[in-house]
Amino acid sequence: MPLNIDWQQILLHLLNFVILAGGLYFILYKPVKEFMAKREQHYKEIDDYAMKNRVEAEELRKAAQEKLDAAEEEIAAMHVKASDEIEAEKQRQLGEARAEARRILETAGKTAELRSKKALADSNDDIRALAMDAVRKMLLSDGNALDHFLDAAESESRNG
Repeated sequence: MPLNIDWQQILLHLLNFVILAGGLYFILYKPVKEFMAKREQHYKEIDDYAMKNRVEAEELRKAAQEKLDAAEEEIAAMHVKASDEIEAEKQRQLGEARAEARRILETAGKTAELRSKKALADSNDDIRALAMDAVRKMLLSDGNALDHFLDAAESESRNG
């Protein structure tokens, strides 16, 4: 044993080191590594679930936004349609009112014209009657001329 080296001691230390390293590997390293792998897998599943939920939420948000946009477009179209209908109804009622006003004016004009003609005819009849009375009074003195004049006046009033 030169240099005071005992090979048996070295081999025993080496054997102790191998036993210690193997024990630590099976007792600490392997369970800790398995625990870490399970934990990593667990967090990966949580992350995947969260990502899936995020994607679904984004799709739902987009679908809701599309529905909202479609509803806004439909509301705008309904507003335009309602405005057009109101305008058409307003124009129709205005046209009816104008037609009614024209009809009333025409009726009033015809009524006024008929009344005017009747008043003119009545006044002509009154004037004829007054003229006949005046002539009758003037011609009372001459009976023959009176009969001839009265016959002519009566025939004219019948004709026209």
